[in-house]
Amino acid sequence: MVEWVWRAATSSGLMDPVIVATDAEEVAAVCRERGIPVAMTSADCASGSDRVREVARTLDADIYVNIQGDEPTLTGDFFPPLLALFDRPEVQVATLAVPCPEHEIANPNAVKVVTTPDGRALYFSRATIPFDRDGSGFTGYRKHLGIYAYRKAALERFASLPPGRLEQLERLEQLRLLENGIDIYVASAPADTIGVDTEEDLARAEAVLRSRD
Repeated sequence: MVEWVWRAATSSGLMDPVIVATDAEEVAAVCRERGIPVAMTSADCASGSDRVREVARTLDADIYVNIQGDEPTLTGDFFPPLLALFDRPEVQVATLAVPCPEHEIANPNAVKVVTTPDGRALYFSRATIPFDRDGSGFTGYRKHLGIYAYRKAALERFASLPPGRLEQLERLEQLRLLENGIDIYVASAPADTIGVDTEEDLARAEAVLRSRD
């Protein structure tokens, strides 16, 4: 699964190097066998962003991209819209969203995001936001995809901050940025992804990958 994610990121041609950061020796061993660059990180990293920041201490770059290893249905097409946001000098942190499928609107595992017209995130929540108080038939819900890109200063700032109250309540690390006045900008992804958390997710992801053969 990690190899699928690594190949998708590499195929975009926009990131160099693409490294698997892990604290698990079994993951590192598989990566080495397959010629995938790997960086060992501390088991104390509380989030993926903290793990990326640890790698950033020894790898200098202008922008760092945090990609979860359990997203095997990613393709190289996801990264151009994400990284294009950095053409705007005000953008320090970027992420992706897609229209939220109707069956996931009320699902707390599908994180929703609301933004300003220029893409600046106002809030992320496991709740259904915005709330359609009058039952107008609103259909513009957006589902957040957990892929992030940071300028180095923003990544350092994130990792130096303690977890915030909203972050702890929602269990969403990106709220730490918003709580501390660090804007996150959201681009539209070309498709939804399947994050693999269960055997059922794995079967769905395998079906998608086989359909691409």
